[in-house]
Amino acid sequence: MTSLELWPIGNCQVSALIDGQGQFVWGCIPRVDGDPVFSALLGGEQPDTGLWAIDLEDRVSTTQEFHRNTPVVITRHRDSHGGEIEVVDFCPYFRRMGRTYRPVAFARIVRPIQGSPRIRVRLRPTRDWGESCSERTGGSNHIRYQTNTITLRLTTDAPVGLVVAERSFRLEQPLHFFLGPDESFAGDIAVTIDTMLTETIAEWREWVRGLAIPLEWQDVVIRSAITLKLCQHEETGAIVAALTTSIPEHAGSQRNWDYRYCWIRDAYYTVQALNRLGALDVLERYLAYLRNIVDEAKGGHIQPLYGVLGEARLEEGFADQLPGYRGMGPVRVGNAAYSQIQHDAYGQIVLSNTQGFIDQRLFRMSGIADFEALEKVGERAWQLYDQPDAGLWELRTRQSVHTYSAAMCWAACDRLATAAQALELTDRATFWTDRADHMRARIEQAAWRPDTQRMSSTFGGDDLDASVLQLLDLRFLSPEDTRFVGTLAAIEEGLRRGSHMLRYATEDDFGLPETAFNVCTFWLIEALHMTGRSEEARALYEEMLSRRTAAGLLSEDIDPVTGELWGNYPQTYSLVGLINCAGLLSKPWTSAR
Repeated sequence: MTSLELWPIGNCQVSALIDGQGQFVWGCIPRVDGDPVFSALLGGEQPDTGLWAIDLEDRVSTTQEFHRNTPVVITRHRDSHGGEIEVVDFCPYFRRMGRTYRPVAFARIVRPIQGSPRIRVRLRPTRDWGESCSERTGGSNHIRYQTNTITLRLTTDAPVGLVVAERSFRLEQPLHFFLGPDESFAGDIAVTIDTMLTETIAEWREWVRGLAIPLEWQDVVIRSAITLKLCQHEETGAIVAALTTSIPEHAGSQRNWDYRYCWIRDAYYTVQALNRLGALDVLERYLAYLRNIVDEAKGGHIQPLYGVLGEARLEEGFADQLPGYRGMGPVRVGNAAYSQIQHDAYGQIVLSNTQGFIDQRLFRMSGIADFEALEKVGERAWQLYDQPDAGLWELRTRQSVHTYSAAMCWAACDRLATAAQALELTDRATFWTDRADHMRARIEQAAWRPDTQRMSSTFGGDDLDASVLQLLDLRFLSPEDTRFVGTLAAIEEGLRRGSHMLRYATEDDFGLPETAFNVCTFWLIEALHMTGRSEEARALYEEMLSRRTAAGLLSEDIDPVTGELWGNYPQTYSLVGLINCAGLLSKPWTSAR
């Protein structure tokens, strides 16, 4: 594995990443946070297991693309004799019998295009985080693989004996592969999988058709939106931060984290971006997830993150049998940040819910009972806004009163007033407005540094942090406010590295950070545009677009010197930045008339 040139497929239940050679190299079952059945991405430089490859003999070139407006990947291989094959990869996803069909399954179709191509199929799933699935049995048209969670069955019209033996053979007609639960495959496999493909394409295209996208950069926004949707576990509504674990922030950094969980913060930014595109289905499912989280908290502590089923405990351990991405371990499973104190979560819960009281398009609008439950969250925000926490960057060895967390708590109370007004609860609107006004005054006094003319990232400190730029998006400060202008200038001077932004430039638990954080660069682009530097913002946005993978996506981090992508992939934060900045910078649709 040499780069993050990976193509995601999925159906909001399971997902897989396909590398530049057309191999499945990452995918977990029965959910995104499960045991990887494809683990080659974390198997070192030359993994020989945890993959699913359809190799063309004497291959000389490979091209890849998404089927338009879908997460269906098409890979074309050519050999040195003029032979060519096409491989179509997808996870079935469509409406059937009144509900969405999204099985724990992966489908592949291999078609001969020209010449006399010879192929070899290598399906080497893993279990127990990297152990080979040595237990397998076969039948006339299937092979079973025993994993920890379920028994998988590969049903195919390919010659099973040659697949098991991994022997090459001539591809003379389309072949179909369905890797899913150990159940009999009903119907003709070729007809059924071809139909699944047609219906999956139609389902995704219909979803995309309903998006309110900007005039410019439409392909960027559509691909980002599709991928954000793939990061939602539709059964519960949870939205994970990324599809992977343990891709390091930079070479040998040890900053290898498991992002296959639902951060309240990341999910807020995701639904905010998709709301701007009109993707209300994602919001509605996520609000249902949040209501359960709030109910279980019973007015008490809200964690920074939860499992996709709402699990509170996400104990962090290590998968020692996997060497890690490019051999750069450790491979972490679970995330100890669940036990941290991060007060910004209270704001993000209320911010995510506010639309539910206002938007009449929703199937289920929020009511007084929902408001009363959120008031308990607001009460926590009021009590804790000026208390130390680990901050949004989840520092593990120290705490401060972070301006970002305090402002998010202010936003919780401010938006509760908005919700109360929508419900015509005048007394409650006044109550929360008064609290928000008090919090604003305290934050302005504690975070402003008159000597350096900027807002500090911590109360009483004089620290630079890109998160303070979010005071603009929260409507805590306006673009014309001289305090924001001074803060922006200081952050650019201290944290900008050419075309990229660091989160901060001071030592943390693992030393000095070496890579820029992609979402911070997008925050800079937003701030530049809002303060009248739109041409500069457009140029910087275009440069960020050039940093995307061939699949049109971004990971979490980027080396500001080499431009190499690092960190978990695809990263929701980064995709949110692509969407939000396109919306801000695009010419209006009226200009195209």
